Amino acid sequence: MSAPGSASAPPQGTGRPVVPPSVPEASPARHPATEPSRPDDRADASEANPSASDAPAPALPGRPPPSGPTADTAYGDWTPAAPSDGEPAEESPASRLGPLPPPLPSRVHVGTRPPTYDAEPTALPAADPDDLDALVPDTVVDGARYGACTLRAVSVRGDSARYRGEPRRDALLTARFGSGERALVLVALATGTRTAPGAHLAAAEVCRWIAAAVGRSHERLAADIRAARRTDLKAGLHRLTDRGLGKLRAAATEQGLDPDDYAASMRCLLLSGDPECRTRVFFGVGPGGLFRLREREWQDIEPEVAEVKGEPVLGFGSAPHETPDGDRLTMDLGIPTPPSPYEPAPGPPREPFRFRTSVARPGDVLLMCGTGFAEPLRGEPGLRAHLADRWSGPEPPGLTAYLADTQVRVKGYADDRTAVAVWEA
Repeated sequence: MSAPGSASAPPQGTGRPVVPPSVPEASPARHPATEPSRPDDRADASEANPSASDAPAPALPGRPPPSGPTADTAYGDWTPAAPSDGEPAEESPASRLGPLPPPLPSRVHVGTRPPTYDAEPTALPAADPDDLDALVPDTVVDGARYGACTLRAVSVRGDSARYRGEPRRDALLTARFGSGERALVLVALATGTRTAPGAHLAAAEVCRWIAAAVGRSHERLAADIRAARRTDLKAGLHRLTDRGLGKLRAAATEQGLDPDDYAASMRCLLLSGDPECRTRVFFGVGPGGLFRLREREWQDIEPEVAEVKGEPVLGFGSAPHETPDGDRLTMDLGIPTPPSPYEPAPGPPREPFRFRTSVARPGDVLLMCGTGFAEPLRGEPGLRAHLADRWSGPEPPGLTAYLADTQVRVKGYADDRTAVAVWEA
């Protein structure tokens, strides 16, 4: 039994899926032999690709069925002109442009074996009748098109949380500030601390606070992005991030919670509404992933965090050997200095601030994601190959197709998946 719309199963011992021909023959849809893990998975597999149908859609002669947002505008209003006496018939747009290969079908899972958990939600989180605002939906999907880019964003509850009836710890927020060429689009994702009872609330709060701060400064930020003022952007966004995380720690204290439990990592992406501006700005705190798909090749462009290692070097931060009056300083015997009653105790070490600006090229796909999607993408070559095939087409996927792509499952990875992708026109 097979999953409708799934690609052919790779042979044993290979990590990359078998790629079907770019232009399939006009024949009924074939069903590859992919054995589901259990009988119930047959229904789950059919739901993973709801767009599949037994009856093929009508197509123009010599061309596969048009798909994507440009199908109607490209061919919807075109009708062939009637040939006149002695004149050949006008050549159709399909014959002038040539056939375009359709995107490869999505898959239910990659790897040698399917995951243990069910492919669909199982248990709902427990609800409090006096605090229904704390409920989090299983899946959130969003998208937009501004300037030269097309945005797709999704956040899905992980298989483990679905099985245990736990809420989704990832939060996703998309917002537009301003209009026209001065518009600024923010996409923020956050992940709450694992096993903390209010992890999903902390993640949602930090997204709202950073969005409010960016919204109040969106005119200045949009101008800095268009002018490529990298230094000003890094300094300003660092301050906004520190304020947002500081508010989160203050809220934890007010609620009598441990600030380490009521915490979240955060990653954000800023996009300009100016079609001439291709500068994309990433910033955040905490682990995750930042990738770029260029010419069908994945690039890991996660900004490296500079770490200070070793002892200070003389002339570059070390203490002088003597005072300005000429007094020699005593040797450091390694005895810890007792805390001073006049100085506050040092706070816990903070996560380093991450920042990167990149200039996109036409055809690029920029992907920002949390650890739940970054880890399988780094660890499973089959997932990278499958998404490269799916996302390297002439048009970005629709919301339903993007949701199906980000839900391709990998055994051993069961955390929440939140992924934000930007296609460059």
